[in-house]
Amino acid sequence: MNSHVITISQSSSQLAISSLSPDLYINFLSFLDVKEKTVDTYRKALKRLFHYFMENRITRPIRSDLIAFRDELKATCKASTVKTYLTATRLFFRWLEQEGIYKNIADKIKGAKVEHGHKKDALTVDQVKDVIDTFKESDDSTAKRDYAIFVLMVTCGLRTIEVVRADIEDLRTLGNKTVLYVQGKGKDEKSEYVIITREVEKAIRSYLATRTDATDKAPLFSSTSNNSKGKRLSTRTVSGLVKDSLVKTGLNSSRLTAHSLRHTAVTLSLLGGSTLQEARQFARHSNIATTEIYAHNLERIANPCEGIVSSSIFKNSSL
Repeated sequence: MNSHVITISQSSSQLAISSLSPDLYINFLSFLDVKEKTVDTYRKALKRLFHYFMENRITRPIRSDLIAFRDELKATCKASTVKTYLTATRLFFRWLEQEGIYKNIADKIKGAKVEHGHKKDALTVDQVKDVIDTFKESDDSTAKRDYAIFVLMVTCGLRTIEVVRADIEDLRTLGNKTVLYVQGKGKDEKSEYVIITREVEKAIRSYLATRTDATDKAPLFSSTSNNSKGKRLSTRTVSGLVKDSLVKTGLNSSRLTAHSLRHTAVTLSLLGGSTLQEARQFARHSNIATTEIYAHNLERIANPCEGIVSSSIFKNSSL
């Protein structure tokens, strides 16, 4: 962990995410008594954890912070990596508590499972339109930004981490299309892109016109708060602003989150006639089995059996 040193103040029980005491780290690895390969993996896990703390300006992590960290891992890493990184996190906080340094806030936080369905719901077309209408109530820079983020995510199926990592220079032209290069799940570089429709590009350009720092290297979406104005947004901020827009529309369900916009995009593309291969390319799924989950769910919804049975029972009924 060359770039981040973590010091832990025992007097205040506060993790200071600016430095890592080598002795502390060595002691933790000695406590684990594991193979060198596992040591390397856990080193990467803790580097990722503390980078997340720094990125989100977390100095006194609580349990909900680790849950948010887990959710970010799920959006950017394969299930096996999520499980391993969270194992390292749980062991680290267990050790901190045993040493009397910091409370164990990671106990029983589980990793990722291979899902056969989706824990989050998709929105209907009408629900998407209702949310879009709420953004028209304000015309300031923050509202323009939030609207641009929402329509970008729901039309292109972007993950929150892809939104956060996007820079202005990632908006480019290919052929006669405007595209946005994204750093996708498990990727080290921006090798994939999504096609930006005219309506979405107009929303993004309208937002960028309100900024004074809109240089090529600047983040595509930046903070408007006084404490971090102009800085890159965190995934937590993006998730929060999407959730707020859903709640404002009356869509206050734990099954509707920022990731629901990705589900919505893939679902609507299939409903609109996209082939499985087209939807896979659009969603940037590494495995077509993931895309097939959407297709299977839609096939089940289109199954008329319940209606046929109900008609047989209640036809000409006075009920």
